[in-house]
Amino acid sequence: MTDPNVQEIAARLHAASIKLLRLLRREDDASGLSAPRLSALSVLVFGGPLSLAKLAAAEQVRAPTMSRLVEGLVRDGLVTREPVPGNRRMVRIMATETGRQLLEEGRSRRVRALVERLQDLAASERRALARGVEIVERVVR
Repeated sequence: MTDPNVQEIAARLHAASIKLLRLLRREDDASGLSAPRLSALSVLVFGGPLSLAKLAAAEQVRAPTMSRLVEGLVRDGLVTREPVPGNRRMVRIMATETGRQLLEEGRSRRVRALVERLQDLAASERRALARGVEIVERVVR
C-alpha cells in the first residue's frame, strides 16, 4: 500500500506541473507555431536528425500526421529533409539554424517568465525550491 503522504505529494506535484506548463506555454505564442510543430521541432533540435517514422513515434502520432507537420516546418525554413546515403527511399529530417534559434528564443522567453516570478520569493524560499528542483530532476531520470 502506498504511503498517503506520497500519494498527496504526487498529486500536488502533478497539478503544479500542469499549471506551470500552461503558464509557460503562453510564452510559446510568440513563436507563431502551433504546439505540435514546436514539439516536433524540439525533438529534432535536442535529439538530432530523425527519420519521419522515428519522429512520429517520438511525438506519438501517425506518419501522415507527422508528414503534414514536417511539411509546414520545411515550408517555414525550420527543418530540412535530406536523403539517407545508400537508401533513396529514406529521408532524415533535421532542424535548420533558423529552427534551432527559434526554439532557443522560446526557451529564453519561458526562463525569463519564470525568473520574474522567482524574484518575488524570499532567498530562503529560492534555496528550498532549488533543492526541490534537484529532487524532481532525480525522480524523472
